[in-house]
Amino acid sequence: MSLQKPSIPKGTRDFSPSQMVRRNYIFDTIRNVFQLFGYQPIETPAMENLSTLMGKYGEEGDKLLFKILNSGNFMDGYHDQTDNIHTLTKHISEKGLRYDLTVPFARFVVQHQNELTFPFKRYQIQPVWRADRPQKGRYREFFQCDVDVIGSHSLLNEVELVQIIDAVFSKLRIRVLIRINNRKILAGIAEAIGVPEKLTDLTVALDKLEKVGAEKVKEEMIERGISSDSVEKLAPLLDLEGKMETKFDFLTQFFADTEIGRLGLKEIEILIDYLKALDLKNKFEFDIKLARGLNYYTGTIIEVKALDVTMGSICGGGRYDDLTGIFGLSEMSGVGISFGADRIYDVMLELNIFPSEIGAATKVLFINFGGEEERFCLKLTSEIRSSGISVELFPNPAKVKKQMEYAHRNNIPYVVLAGQDEMQSGEISVKEMSTGNQTKMRVDELKKLLS
Repeated sequence: MSLQKPSIPKGTRDFSPSQMVRRNYIFDTIRNVFQLFGYQPIETPAMENLSTLMGKYGEEGDKLLFKILNSGNFMDGYHDQTDNIHTLTKHISEKGLRYDLTVPFARFVVQHQNELTFPFKRYQIQPVWRADRPQKGRYREFFQCDVDVIGSHSLLNEVELVQIIDAVFSKLRIRVLIRINNRKILAGIAEAIGVPEKLTDLTVALDKLEKVGAEKVKEEMIERGISSDSVEKLAPLLDLEGKMETKFDFLTQFFADTEIGRLGLKEIEILIDYLKALDLKNKFEFDIKLARGLNYYTGTIIEVKALDVTMGSICGGGRYDDLTGIFGLSEMSGVGISFGADRIYDVMLELNIFPSEIGAATKVLFINFGGEEERFCLKLTSEIRSSGISVELFPNPAKVKKQMEYAHRNNIPYVVLAGQDEMQSGEISVKEMSTGNQTKMRVDELKKLLS
């Protein structure tokens, strides 16, 4: 039997203990903020029925769904060469890995509606999968940290979500820009330039503005059936910059004949008025060109970018007025945001802002001298551990140099040497690895030091 070279699929990653400690720091920080605002945890399965997932993310999103092959002899009788890929997919795949946490959440709400109290505030920290081309900051498997409130139309929910964004990134020490827009404004733009039926095409193209530039976006819009006249009417918006007041004044005139555009503008004005009254640590702006290409957004949309690192959005979301309606529960408006934990990790790593004290899981290592000393240390480690302090006893009486190297490589800050002399005196020798200083102390003193 030939040896197989170990590998993992492109766009996925293994995480070492040191990486996991940092990732858990991010998860714990985000989770603590979610709980401060009264959100409750849920989990949903890694896979959903394809009928749940398909058609919720737009044509671009549907292409990125990982479909799961049915088990059993599912191909029997399906060898007709005239079958196209979509027909074939129905025969061979009924389930898919979740693309995000929002659509499964909508399904969860409908399925468990009689058990929930509305408005329902939930958070969810789980992996999602997308069949995307792997590149910097873009993976095929990655974690999302979602927070949503469903069953309320109030714009105070949006205000609270921006506060959560501000609190999370302040605690993580990442400077960010919070960009805000409204899908009703985008619908108003589509109506004002004469293509209300092309809203999806408009937003899919507009969502690529930062990546490809205005000219490429215009070309794509024309390819998508938006007339050159309509694209020209849109041009002043693509170039619109300046203060919020300038944007509001321009759009007020632009939306003279479109009610939905005026409604979106009013919602943005109310939201920004609330936010100005808060003492937010991070900047926010109204960005007319922010689109977010997911089909289910209907109101406020939010995107967050790190200011000090070149990276795609590290948090985003928005309001969806009737996502649950697809599953039979109408008039259930929700709004939520999603933190991209993997991109946040990459940003923090590049900026070197992970706290140094989170690197070590074990606080103290007991050197193993074997024999009676081993039994003596085993009892002491148990006593220290009962105080909630992480401690290890090296598993065998190897050379002291090797045991010290183990402590060094695992960033263990203290090492205890307890031989015959220490057993008789009742004081143990404690070495601080960062300085090399060695001190005699009693176990109670060590516990106080470590706590």
